[in-house]
Amino acid sequence: MQPQTLVLRRFSLNWLSYEKPLKGGKILSTLGRMKVYLNGGFVDEAEAKISVFDHGLLYGDGIFEGIRLYDRCVFKLDEHLERLEYSAKALLLDMPWSRETISEATCESCRINGLTDGYIRLLVTRGVGTLGLSPNTCKEPQLIIIADKIQLYPDSFYEEGLKIITVPTRRMNPATLPPMIKSLNYVNNILAKIEAQHVGYQEAIMLNDQGYVAECTGDNIFILHKGKVITPKTSSGALKGITRQVAVEIADDLGLPLVEENLTRYDIWNADECFLTGTAAEIIPVVEVDARVVGDGKPGPVTAQFLQRFREKATREGTFI
Repeated sequence: MQPQTLVLRRFSLNWLSYEKPLKGGKILSTLGRMKVYLNGGFVDEAEAKISVFDHGLLYGDGIFEGIRLYDRCVFKLDEHLERLEYSAKALLLDMPWSRETISEATCESCRINGLTDGYIRLLVTRGVGTLGLSPNTCKEPQLIIIADKIQLYPDSFYEEGLKIITVPTRRMNPATLPPMIKSLNYVNNILAKIEAQHVGYQEAIMLNDQGYVAECTGDNIFILHKGKVITPKTSSGALKGITRQVAVEIADDLGLPLVEENLTRYDIWNADECFLTGTAAEIIPVVEVDARVVGDGKPGPVTAQFLQRFREKATREGTFI
């Protein structure tokens, strides 16, 4: 096997002084620094702090969304905020903000940081409480929004395809923690990521406790086999990804039958094409799984159509800042 090396980059922006305040909020600005939205106003990144007694830090008790900005369009913002609300309801986490308030704060985070393309991390924590597990002591949830740049994989991976492996760590059973909840507790995925990177890979397949494919450490997985698109069911342990749903819509646009069913490693090994979907990853082709070449070992033509259609949608389906 020839593992791939990932080059991580952090982008620097020439920040502009921007003093347009958010309605009902405040800005403490310093020229040249990122501004982070924190509980109703903007602060410099160095001042973006929460208490060490916040249950989001102590127990991973909170939720988040990763959202993309393409050419001033916050892609699928309403869908992301709907999922945020569903996650909050599932965790009995009361959010005192309206969807309109969070939407405007998200857009303003992009504007104030001079972004036209970027990545937005939106977090809601349970808030400050005692050292006990009970959330009843947490009275004020925290809303944090970070707007920055991201590149998960270098361009060469989209052109040549990604090589991945299956790791020992299993995806948690939905009865333990429903995978549909996008919580701050990502230790399960992190362990799988560590196992993959330890042997030189950047992404890995996670199986569920029955041995079926659930998802990758940070992405959903799709295969194409004999003209059919197949992806694991969310009940198998897959996150109900926003980009996953876009891929479902693209399959319909292309006239391709799509089914959600249990997949084994054998099914992935013998796929005609394979690709991953995720907010950061977008749609990325996979050309090798567990040392087995997928298809002819090159990104497939149908995967290329999915990526093209995705990039067309990304700049027009969402909320413009």
